[in-house]
Amino acid sequence: QPALQAAAQRLGGSPLLELHWNDLGSDVHPSHYDGTSVYDIVIFRRLASLAEVKRDSERDAAVSAYHGQGGTPWRERHPMPESLRRINSRAVGFAVFDRLLISVHPSGCATANTFLQRYLADAKVAVEANGSRSRLPSSPADLALRMINTMVDSYLDLRRELSSYLEQLQAELLKPNPRFVAWGQLMDARRQLALLEDLCEEQQDAMQEWIDTLRELPLAGLAGDPRQANARRDALVVRARDVQEHIDRVIHHARRLEQAAETAVQIHFSAQGHRTNDIMRTLTAVTAVFLPLNLFTGFFGMNFEHLPLIHSS
Repeated sequence: QPALQAAAQRLGGSPLLELHWNDLGSDVHPSHYDGTSVYDIVIFRRLASLAEVKRDSERDAAVSAYHGQGGTPWRERHPMPESLRRINSRAVGFAVFDRLLISVHPSGCATANTFLQRYLADAKVAVEANGSRSRLPSSPADLALRMINTMVDSYLDLRRELSSYLEQLQAELLKPNPRFVAWGQLMDARRQLALLEDLCEEQQDAMQEWIDTLRELPLAGLAGDPRQANARRDALVVRARDVQEHIDRVIHHARRLEQAAETAVQIHFSAQGHRTNDIMRTLTAVTAVFLPLNLFTGFFGMNFEHLPLIHSS
């Protein structure tokens, strides 16, 4: 922390407030935006990586084994798929100055290193090919938006896996066999989809507040030429709007999957009711056939000496 605070003072012009520093280091902080006159704070929750999902699974298994409930826990017999467990997101924090970007990532996160390697390679290509179009970010805010856009793209990539898993559960739910045993898995899927929707709504709110701030940025802080500064500000707003549109797509898909799961449950119970009605109609028909026979059997089976039709000569 002291080294980063010194860098913020030297390159950004102001150290981070203690409250903002605590927000950047929090693992449970929701997606959020806050701004000062010198820097902006953006907290964005990304999907858990496969390595983080594996660590969480091993930790949960160790906790279950330690408590020793006797027998294999239901969660171990019916594990949640990785696509759903990845929705247990991680917080990434950004402190965006005019000339400095501080990003705080969870341990084991490769996002920052990936971007550093990519832009070092782009810078090398730009130097070797003089005059070519540069792919380097124009400002710390541009770099932060590119990193956030990569995180949102991982949400978009998750859609196919979620759709495939929900389709499997729906197929099991709609089979003629009335014994559906995956209710726990279906409830887990619906709960994780609701969590995904909440995450995206928080991201939308944070991005909208940041967009409003970007639109009010003073041009003098972006470039000396007013025309160039205005172009840079417009480019930042466009990129932020693009991120927001991607989040909209994730929200729409999560709601559609949640609605499809709810519809499948309703169809399942409707089919169950229809099968019950068929069984009752069959039992009614059988009863209508055998009830008169029971009547005749009871009537002629009575031990009376003088009863019509029981004697023949």
